[in-house]
Amino acid sequence: MKYMGLNEIREAYLAFFEARDHLRLPSFSLVPRDDPSLLLINAGMTPMKAWFRGTETPPHPRVTTCQKCIRTIDIENVGFTARHGTFFEMLGNFSFGNYFKKEIIPWSWELSTTVFGLDPERIHVSVYLDDDEAYEIWRDVVGVQEERIVRLGKESNFWEHGTGPCGPCSELFYDRGREYGCDSPDCGPDCDCDRFIEYWNLVFTEFDRLEDGSYVPLSQKNIDTGAGLERIATILQGVDNLFEVDTVRSILDRVCELTGVSYGSDSRQDVSIRIITDHIRSTVMMVSDGILPSNEGRGYVLRRLLRRAVRNGRLLGIGERFLAELAQTVVAASGSAYPELIERRDYILSVLDREERRFLQTLNQGEGLLADMITAVRAAGGTELSGADAFRLHDTYGFPFDLTREIALEAGLTVDEAGFRESMEQQRRLAREALAAQDGSAWSAAALPRSIEALPQTVFSGYEHLQDEGRVLGIVALGSAEEAAEAQEVETAGEGSRILLITDRTPFYARSGGQVGDTGRILAGGGDLEIEIQDTTLSNSGHRLHHGLIRRGLIQRGQTVTLAVDRVRRLAIARNHTATHLLHQALRLELGDTVNQAGSEVDADGFRFDFTWDRALSAEELERVQQTVNRAILDDRPVTVRHMGLQEARAEGAAALFDEKYGDIVRVITVGAAGAAADRPVAPADVFSIELCGGTHLERSSRAALFVILSEASIAAGVRRITALTGAAAMRHVHAAETELRRTAAELRTDTASVAERVHQLQQELRQSERERARLESKLASAAAGSLETEAVEVNGINVLVAQVTAGGIDALRDTAASLRDKLEPALVLLAAVQDERLSFVAMATPAAVAAGAHCGKLISAAAKAAGGGGGGRPEMAQAGARDASRLAAALETACAVAIAQLA
Repeated sequence: MKYMGLNEIREAYLAFFEARDHLRLPSFSLVPRDDPSLLLINAGMTPMKAWFRGTETPPHPRVTTCQKCIRTIDIENVGFTARHGTFFEMLGNFSFGNYFKKEIIPWSWELSTTVFGLDPERIHVSVYLDDDEAYEIWRDVVGVQEERIVRLGKESNFWEHGTGPCGPCSELFYDRGREYGCDSPDCGPDCDCDRFIEYWNLVFTEFDRLEDGSYVPLSQKNIDTGAGLERIATILQGVDNLFEVDTVRSILDRVCELTGVSYGSDSRQDVSIRIITDHIRSTVMMVSDGILPSNEGRGYVLRRLLRRAVRNGRLLGIGERFLAELAQTVVAASGSAYPELIERRDYILSVLDREERRFLQTLNQGEGLLADMITAVRAAGGTELSGADAFRLHDTYGFPFDLTREIALEAGLTVDEAGFRESMEQQRRLAREALAAQDGSAWSAAALPRSIEALPQTVFSGYEHLQDEGRVLGIVALGSAEEAAEAQEVETAGEGSRILLITDRTPFYARSGGQVGDTGRILAGGGDLEIEIQDTTLSNSGHRLHHGLIRRGLIQRGQTVTLAVDRVRRLAIARNHTATHLLHQALRLELGDTVNQAGSEVDADGFRFDFTWDRALSAEELERVQQTVNRAILDDRPVTVRHMGLQEARAEGAAALFDEKYGDIVRVITVGAAGAAADRPVAPADVFSIELCGGTHLERSSRAALFVILSEASIAAGVRRITALTGAAAMRHVHAAETELRRTAAELRTDTASVAERVHQLQQELRQSERERARLESKLASAAAGSLETEAVEVNGINVLVAQVTAGGIDALRDTAASLRDKLEPALVLLAAVQDERLSFVAMATPAAVAAGAHCGKLISAAAKAAGGGGGGRPEMAQAGARDASRLAAALETACAVAIAQLA
């Protein structure tokens, strides 16, 4: 066995299978595509389900990858053991109907013994109980002795997940020696101790499990293998666990540098070090794939991992933000394998730092709330903080339970941990039930008849043509609400029917990439058949579905039809889609390269564009962005389409969506130099915008005509949204605004150019009028105060006045009360006024009155309550309101009684 670094192992594995005619693909995004059953990719084969099902054609019958994976089911154990981690890399080689057991079993042995240099005498293998074929290949072809081959049952050696493709598997184990074992005489590959480490699983996908639980052979047998990269590194580097592997250890050592703590010197500190080390790997990879912290879904997983890392940093004594600094070590360790880490480095660091800053504020808030809870428990004579309170801090404020327990212990209290765990388990149960309700099978696709899913893929001709001829391959009749449960394949459909239509060719763009589907008509028989196409979508199996309503005639399978896209609508959509590219670049020019697209929705009426940014744009910034886009439109720039390799496109600087899956050959949309010919070769200096995109676009930027921003707002932490218009919609918006401006100018008796100046002038006049009104009200208040002085009564040496007055507003009412209080000192004054059919109360007292027992807050509360209102305040001043002005007399009578009682 020879030492190999983790990056070296990855390359050796992939190169081994490349040499055996496998196509090496980069890791897919951690964000599942068209798979509602998963939050995050958790296995190497998961992104390839459609290829295994046969509903999509793989780029090559043999594929090899190293897939980024995240599993959070054991998140609570991470750090507390050295075996658990949330992030790992899964090496894999896959065959789609090409080779099977007799090839992969010898290859796995060859790679293990000759490339990795593992001792053949220490490799053990398991096979499924009834899989004689695999057993015989291991024994007779490879030459593994029978005592090192074990047959295991379905629970261990048969891979299946719900319905769909499944099959037996064979696992490779490495015997690390007796010192890692449990000393049991029966210790073997099926033992739970650490002696035999499983490092590779070979899955032979040869059956299809049906809904009734039966198994039928697959016409196409597949190979799906998974080898844990970190596990292989653990073996080859002779270390005890994944945290000791070279690349992971470099991160762990950096954690120790930042905290000043030595790993291995304190078991409690080691837990925190391992948690931070694991979680920073996961969070960097998640953010690089476009996931942002949020309170639901995969965004919540990211937020939880980030916050656990921050909290454990705090336990190790880190008082300042540190995640962005630590993330740079992750980028350095893995950037060669995942170049997107280097490309998006600044963006990743920005997201992590922003979330850490916010969580530190949350921690401070949580500590304040916890302090209040501890005070309340002590005041009640208790010794235990309730589990419900601890869970509320954890769930609502993100405050970690361990920190709650630690702070409570310092205050001499315990925490109801059982109650907290019960609340946590209830939350997990609800989450599991919600996820299970989404999908009953890891293999399920759209609820279309299986015969439809088996149809060949439609050829899309809509980039070149808006009208084409096609042959009807399938018809699915729908219920009135287009319920999937009612869908059934039919041979014909007549007038008034709602259908899904699949043809061999179509110019209709199917909803994808943020762009809506095309609408239009399908015709045949010289006009005898007319189908209104109301939408076009892609099924999970990749078929283009024309959602149609048959206006007249009869449609049949096999019939040749004419498909015509709505030209006006398609052009409006193209205007908006090209404008999203212009806007994206304009934002980057204005705000910097950390701006990235986070989503979009493009239709004929306008578009929305979501982008990563952590604050609102100023009016000046928005104006400059709008001007930049309109300048690009006026420049009449050519919009060109090219097809090239993914790496070539990235080298040219093409922007790509984080969570989009791209093949080896990609479609690149370039907005070029001002006024250039469309067929002119593209030079870097000519490029305004370059993006990977499968949508429909203009031929020149000038056809967008006009661009107008309608709004800019926050939609999530660190994500902003701009809504905008182009073309005729933008012109209508500008016309409406101009019409309103002319109407406003007429009302102001000025011209449109002077509206702002006129409004400013009127505001100045209004402010002057307000000042004059306040002066007059103050004068009236003084006069009113003078006339009311004689109505005061003396109660034990304190002058008490309860009265109704006329006041223009609450400010005038307060001024009158203050004037009377000062003139009648020592005094307790309560005044009431009817304002806009409501009652307003103000009460004021001098220090001598307060010393004698007066309390304005209690007095005014009683008066307002008598009139159906409420309020309160301090002993020396209070105000309140009430809705029922008819009860004013009762309120004043109550106030008199309470005032006298306070001073009696």
